Formats: sequence, C-alpha cells, structure tokens
Amino acid sequence: MKKEQIHSLTSSFEANAQQTDGGIEFWLARDIQQLLGYGEWRNFCTVVSKAKIACEVSGYAVNDHFVDVNKMVNLGSGGQREIDDIMLTRYACYLIAQNGDPRKQEIAFAQTYFAIQTRKAEVIEQRLLEAERVSARKKLSATEKELSGVIFEQIGNLDSFALIRSKGDNALFGKSTQAMKAQWNVPDKRPLADFAPTIILKAKDFATEITIFNAREHGMSTESDISREHVTNNTAVRNTLLERGIRPETLPPGEDVKKVERRLASEEKRSLKNPDGLNDGSEE
Repeated sequence: MKKEQIHSLTSSFEANAQQTDGGIEFWLARDIQQLLGYGEWRNFCTVVSKAKIACEVSGYAVNDHFVDVNKMVNLGSGGQREIDDIMLTRYACYLIAQNGDPRKQEIAFAQTYFAIQTRKAEVIEQRLLEAERVSARKKLSATEKELSGVIFEQIGNLDSFALIRSKGDNALFGKSTQAMKAQWNVPDKRPLADFAPTIILKAKDFATEITIFNAREHGMSTESDISREHVTNNTAVRNTLLERGIRPETLPPGEDVKKVERRLASEEKRSLKNPDGLNDGSEE
C-alpha cells in the first residue's frame, strides 16, 4: 500500500470519528461501510453480524459496542428518509475489520489502524492505573507519618507506632502483617504496603485518617487507647469491604510499587524525548 493511500485512509478514519456527550469515541457503521469499500449495506451487515459474535465470544457485552440508532438522510427529491445505522466503538470497528474481506486494502489498513488505536487505549489505561497506585502509596506514607507525629505528641515516644500499625493490619486482613508478607512474598525489610493493591492502600489510608482525627479529638494519651481506636477503624473498613464482596486477605499482591514508580518516571523521560512514541514498557 502506497504511503499516500495510507495517509489518505488515516485522515478519512480520523475525520469520521465522533464522540458521545460522555466523551466516548465512536464511528457510524454506514461511514465505516464506505471507508472499508463495501458498496452494499446488506453485505456489510453480514460482516457486522460476525463481529458481534466475536465480541460476545470474547466476553464483552455486544450492546456496549454496537448500538442501533436511526438517522435521517436527504433524498434527491428534496425529502428525507429514516434509515438504520449502528454506533460502533473502536473495539467494534476492530472486530469488523478482522471479519472483513482480507483482499480489500481498506480492510488490511483498518485491521492495523484499529488494533493500534485499541492497544494505545489499553496502554494509557494501564499507565493511569499504575499512576493511581503510586499516588495512593505516597498518600498512605504521608498519612502514616502524620499518625506517628500524633503518637509522639500525645504519648511522648515513637516506639508504639509499629505496634499500633501492625494491630491495624491484623484487623484489616484478619491475619498478622508477617503472615501477609509471607503470603505476598514481600521481602523482610520492605513494607507490606509497597506490594498492596490500590484498594488496600486506600482502605488503610482511610482507617488511619480516622484514627488520627479521633486520637486528636479525644486527646488519647496511651498506646492502648490509640491501638483500640486503630483496630476499630480497620475493622469497620474491613467489614465494608466484605459487604461489597472484597476479602482483603485473598487479594493478589500488586507489583513492587517502587518498580512501578521507576518505570513511570522512565517512560515519562522517554516520552519527552519522543513525544509521538507510546511504549508499553514490555522490554523491562
């Protein structure tokens, strides 16, 4: 396929992309029909039907990616007529291309175009999730530092901090910090939180914030008082998670957050040097 044709098709596909009010990108099937070189709507509908089956087999809800709509078209006589159309997500377009006539150059282009666009979206989503986890870990570190300050202010030493935190872990997980470290294969000298998934980081942070508030509000001045408060708060958070079907001790560990943070920083540096590139970090 010539470079000029590739540029032309790229421009055409991008020009026909639309967005819902919620910012979701979509294409209309009748536009895609023309872009893929199908002259007859009924022939194109056969390809769409195959794509819907592929979507369902892949475990996705067909109605989330193929949405039937109606639109008005102008007639040569000056009147209008309502016709059927379908709103297609990027993934739906990819499946249509995969089930199209491979002899068509437009199909070959669309297969690559939508595969790349879908992969970019997946990479972006993954990076955002990783950044959220790094942010949650930093927030928990800051909150625990504040708790240690409260303990020092109201008890007079920092020796109780580790004990209070471990009691909180036991209440949240239903097992000790050491047991969870063994389960998640956390190195002895590393904090359990460095390997906790995002939801656990946020759960621990919330419980700790409540402990800080109540310890100050009620002037708690002994280790036993603050420990009791911290256990109560972690137990309450655990019960909330259990009610929503989330059992903290059965969740898989996250990747070492320090490694994730280094990877994100490295990718940011590379993107600044090559702003058009989008690396998925698979070489690491």
